[in-house]
Amino acid sequence: MKNILCFGDSNTFGSNPSGGRWSKKERWTGLLAAYLGEGYSIYEEGLGGRTTVFDDPLEPNRNGSLTLPVSLHSHRPLDLVILSLGTNDCKCLFNANPRVIAKGLEKLVKMVKTYDYGEFYPVPQVLVIAPIHIGEAIETSSFASFDQHSYQLSLLLGDSIKEMAQRNEVLFFDASEVAHPSSIDQLHMDKESHEQLYKALFPLVLNVFGDKRPLAVEEVSEDRQVLVEEEEEHDENINQLVPVKKSRSPLFLKIPLFRHKS
Repeated sequence: MKNILCFGDSNTFGSNPSGGRWSKKERWTGLLAAYLGEGYSIYEEGLGGRTTVFDDPLEPNRNGSLTLPVSLHSHRPLDLVILSLGTNDCKCLFNANPRVIAKGLEKLVKMVKTYDYGEFYPVPQVLVIAPIHIGEAIETSSFASFDQHSYQLSLLLGDSIKEMAQRNEVLFFDASEVAHPSSIDQLHMDKESHEQLYKALFPLVLNVFGDKRPLAVEEVSEDRQVLVEEEEEHDENINQLVPVKKSRSPLFLKIPLFRHKS
């Protein structure tokens, strides 16, 4: 069994821009668990308002550096920790810059790598996800702690977080390449973005664990589609073709259908 901890904020929790929470079959953590299937366990530790290292006087108990050790201990053994934070660090009251936010994430990365898990427990690998961008019209939303500078700051996070991840030799993915905030509240992902994020993360997680299940990639252009498949037979009833947005060209991955238990 491969155990994966997803430690993040409201977009890991699955906050619905229209209110409430996306269901397990709609939010990216639940979708990832479903399509990884047997042999994998996903532990969801998403909390709205969570920061990397900052104490928010308006939303107490949101400092990620204080709660991460609890999650690391209670979910042992862990094989992979996915850290997805940074959006709430863009709040105007913290007056942070991209390097400071990346430094906050670096503190969490080092916590994962140096935590005393105890004898018989492995040290998990780390995947850092740079957050989606904040919506340009964030000041029209109900989130008073975000302003236009927060939006501009969020556009700059990817490069700083990527450099930090490379320096610490951990895995990296930029969620803003495939997902975006809803126009409804300018902060939280809609259902489509949750789908696109899990589809992008799915092959990355498989690669972490050397999972060699058959995948096919389809490059799509305006006038033609080229399918590249492994040279082996496959069951049409077992696999489905699902789109993945990456860079400028959408990708398609052939992944196992997940059948929900009744």
